[in-house]
Amino acid sequence: MIGKTISHYKILEKLGEGGMGVVYKAEDTKLDRFVALKFLPQHLSTGGDAKKRFIHEAKAASALDHPNICTIYEIDETEDGQMFIAMAYYEGETLKEKIESRREGLAIDEAVNLTMQIGQGLLRANAKDIVHRDIKPANIMITLRNESEDS
Repeated sequence: MIGKTISHYKILEKLGEGGMGVVYKAEDTKLDRFVALKFLPQHLSTGGDAKKRFIHEAKAASALDHPNICTIYEIDETEDGQMFIAMAYYEGETLKEKIESRREGLAIDEAVNLTMQIGQGLLRANAKDIVHRDIKPANIMITLRNESEDS
């Protein structure tokens, strides 16, 4: 996928992979900005429950507007039928990376601050009857502004 252009997104690098998709950093060639593209695996894009859940995830997340929740720009599919979500790209590191990079772990005040931000994002989602289903340190981004973004 690296180097390919999907719609108006040029794929630059792979960011991560999980059970419900692969995420790439891409350049939005129309708006000259970086985005994250999350692709539903090809074998799950052919229909059924996984595709419905993927579409539901995009619609639900796009209805949320909160500083601690990732912004969704669009959902689309490739010419060969692979579904993807275009979302905001955040500079920073995952909570997992942050924890693993420190032998002594996080300072108490930093852990409390991050926990409160994560909780605020989840509270906003819960108020809209949205349950995340995959909260883990690898899915929490700590941005350069030191704010967590749940993806």
